[in-house]
Amino acid sequence: MPDRTHHAPSRHDTGRHDTYHHLISLLDSASVDYRLIDHEPEGATEAVCALRGHPASEAAKCIVLRVKVDRRTTRHVLAVVPGDRRVDLAAVRALFAARYAGFSDPETAERLARAVPGAVLPFSFDPGLELVADPDVVARPRLYFNAARLDRSLLISGADYERLAKPRIERIAAPEPG
Repeated sequence: MPDRTHHAPSRHDTGRHDTYHHLISLLDSASVDYRLIDHEPEGATEAVCALRGHPASEAAKCIVLRVKVDRRTTRHVLAVVPGDRRVDLAAVRALFAARYAGFSDPETAERLARAVPGAVLPFSFDPGLELVADPDVVARPRLYFNAARLDRSLLISGADYERLAKPRIERIAAPEPG
């Protein structure tokens, strides 16, 4: 897997954020094996999986949620689930003993995730964004996700992802259809 070729920034970089370089520095400093994959700009899970050539179950779908614990307390959660599944909002609400759990507005999501929608990493680099990953994500031998850019993805093992990102592991993916 070691293809650590660093490419120059492209017009598809996320602009205001340096999240891509932060991620690459983290991976390099931890001596993690990873592979960068260049592709046409795409942020939708099913479409980018087709471009990368793998099943959606091997992708990390990353969604920023707004969780209202009570009238005064709002938490922001980065939920990471397999690409072929949905976030179970009821499970997230129960996990935080909250009154409400729903999708964050795009501006807040971009600010906290430090990436544009569709390029959100399964890592949190903001202390105001709590990271929760489904156990099926970290169990993957191969985990693909957009690398804070719409035109570049990253492949890493689920075990390396868990070791570096240190997510809270909880069952937050909706049950598999079937």
